[in-house]
Amino acid sequence: MSSSETTAAGAGTDTSRAGTVRLDHVTHRYGRGGETFTAVGPVDLTVPAGEFLALVGASGCGKSTLLRLIAGFERPTHGSVLVSGAAPRPGETAGVVFQTPRLFPWRTVRGNIDLALRYAGVDRARRPERRAELLARVGLEGTEERRVWEISGGQQQRVAIARALAAENPLLLLDEPFAALDALTRERLQEDLRRVTERTGRTAVFVTHSADEAVFLGSRIVVLTRSPGTVALDLPITLPRGGVDSEELRGSREFAELRAQVSHAVKAAAAA
Repeated sequence: MSSSETTAAGAGTDTSRAGTVRLDHVTHRYGRGGETFTAVGPVDLTVPAGEFLALVGASGCGKSTLLRLIAGFERPTHGSVLVSGAAPRPGETAGVVFQTPRLFPWRTVRGNIDLALRYAGVDRARRPERRAELLARVGLEGTEERRVWEISGGQQQRVAIARALAAENPLLLLDEPFAALDALTRERLQEDLRRVTERTGRTAVFVTHSADEAVFLGSRIVVLTRSPGTVALDLPITLPRGGVDSEELRGSREFAELRAQVSHAVKAAAAA
């Protein structure tokens, strides 16, 4: 689907609804004067509330740049980015999970979560209940008093996800959060993230290099061309998302066909 078709597809979406993301003719350049580099664009894209969008492409195609624009960490050179009908505000519009957990190693798990809850404006009296709820969501019950360096890399990333969920904003942005983990831990966290987003109903934008990961997690996949990144493929994923055994899903013919389609699109977009 082309960028214009993507815009048309989102034309009927209420872009002011909490969690809806809209990019209108977004281009972003780095540098000044004659030393500029166009990282991404033009991109027209609407992500409806509650959707899990997997953003896929080769290294350097602008995936992380788009994520930073949606988070409000950067402003587009041209075009506009709206989240819930307004310009994104860094640290407020979305919960963000990076490739590395970026936790405070001198704090316990509880301390890291409580700090996020404090910044989210949660009353001190409500924090223990909210913390317990968040840790249960990511499968870390009973770890509150452990230091960051006392838990595994996979557990640290779970804490990072719980911290991102601490604020009651409707958007979750994830930049290859499982890339550095071993295959088994990565698959377990993918399953956890799938369940968490289904339960909370939050909109999610997930950056990945992996066609397998994109098909497993996404309710929709967008493939970007090589830099400057534009939309090469916009693919809705119709695989069942609730009450399905993950191994059965990954082993299905439909999953294999979608994975092959996305993999081919990534390679073609990188070579074009």
